[in-house]
Amino acid sequence: MDNNLTGLMRASITECVHNYNDLDDEAKELIKAANWVRQYAHVPYSNFKVGAAFRTKEGRIYSGCNVENAAFSPSICAERNAICKAVSDGFKEFTNAAVVAYQEKVLTPPCGVCRQSIMEFAKEDTIIYITKATDYVEQLAEINGPVLCTSIYNLLPYGFRNYQENQTKHIIDDVL
Repeated sequence: MDNNLTGLMRASITECVHNYNDLDDEAKELIKAANWVRQYAHVPYSNFKVGAAFRTKEGRIYSGCNVENAAFSPSICAERNAICKAVSDGFKEFTNAAVVAYQEKVLTPPCGVCRQSIMEFAKEDTIIYITKATDYVEQLAEINGPVLCTSIYNLLPYGFRNYQENQTKHIIDDVL
C-alpha cells in the first residue's frame, strides 16, 4: 500500500499496559495534571467528567476539561480544550498526553473527533496515557491502576491528513 496516497502513519510506539507506579515521573506528571483539571469539568447533562493534559516539545503542560452546553454542538472535549489552550499560546507540537475519565470496568480513550484533532498536530507519533480518574490526585499512587500507554497513530491509523508542506510548496510554485 502506498502510504503517501492513504495518509497512513505507522505507529512507532507499541501499545502496552503498565501500573501507574511503574511509569516515569514525566508520565505521572501528565496524568496528575489531567486528573486535577477534570474536577473543573462542566458536565450538567452527561455527568461524565474528562481531563486531558498535553506536553509541548518545549516541556510546557496544557490541561483541559470537558465543557458541555445545552445546545450540545458547542460542547468541547477535554482533549480539544487543552490543545486549543496550547495553540492559542503558540504551541503546536506535542510529545505526549494523558486522558483520564472514570468508567468502572474500562479505560476511556479519546473520542473520534479528539483523535482527529490530536492528529492535526502530530507530525510524529505522540504518546498517549489513558487511565481511570480518581477524585483525589493523591489516590493515583495508592490505587496503582492500569495505564494504557498508546499513541495517536495506534488510535487513528488512517487519520485524515490534507496538509503536507512539500505539496503546499509545489502548489504555490505552480500558481506563481
